[in-house]
Amino acid sequence: MQTVVDLTRCQGYAQCVFLAPEVFQLHGEEGLLYATAVPDDQIERVRQAAAACPVQAILLGEEVSAGARCRRSSSARR
Repeated sequence: MQTVVDLTRCQGYAQCVFLAPEVFQLHGEEGLLYATAVPDDQIERVRQAAAACPVQAILLGEEVSAGARCRRSSSARR
């Protein structure tokens, strides 16, 4: 499964880091590092992290490609 964090929405609450530390890591006080390709044994933890994100900044699977399509279509309108 693929995952993307919308860093313009992320506020650094770090719920993802607590729930899926093998996928999400804090770098310094505000930087977030994450694996875009989620290992099979971490999928459930990443789903929980996405559900727990207070600002819904974590996109999973189909949401990743849908988000990319939305960004492309809104860019084309400018």
